[in-house]
Amino acid sequence: MRIISGIHKSRRFEVPKNFKARPTTDFAKENIFNVVSNIIDLEEAIALDLFSGTGSIAFELVSRGCKEVVAIEKDFTHYSFIKKVKSELKAANLNVFCTDAFRYLKTTEQTFDFIFADPPYDMKELPEIPEKIFEQKLLNPNGIFILEHSKKYNFSYLPNFLQHRAYGSVNFTILSKQI
Repeated sequence: MRIISGIHKSRRFEVPKNFKARPTTDFAKENIFNVVSNIIDLEEAIALDLFSGTGSIAFELVSRGCKEVVAIEKDFTHYSFIKKVKSELKAANLNVFCTDAFRYLKTTEQTFDFIFADPPYDMKELPEIPEKIFEQKLLNPNGIFILEHSKKYNFSYLPNFLQHRAYGSVNFTILSKQI
């Protein structure tokens, strides 16, 4: 796993072999962050990385200068790895929680400028995630939400839909809370 840009650019971390998580590929991550940087200024943003897995997106957000990053990961092995890398990066602005993403969405009162969700592609509740984000009013005005998913999903019908991007087998739907 590699951090693409920012203060930790080119730092690599070896993901343990026993991980169940499917990290976003460097190619897809680099391209989606190019798109993101044209929509929102991540410096000083408050960001949420749901279904954090390896923490790849959270570390990218920290490296790119987000004021605060919250990472949610329910698998304890993955959570422990994220905490270890957080310590290595001395990332005081990264808060990591070992909890279920849906439970977190239901109970948090914090709002975010940028939300990234990379749930397991076979998760049956995956199509409900955008609705939950907007129902709970977790996105700040002019904030963006990115959902990573397989090609079998189409979210272009949603009222907050901005665009869809595909990089190989990795698909991203970008939604926004426009004021």
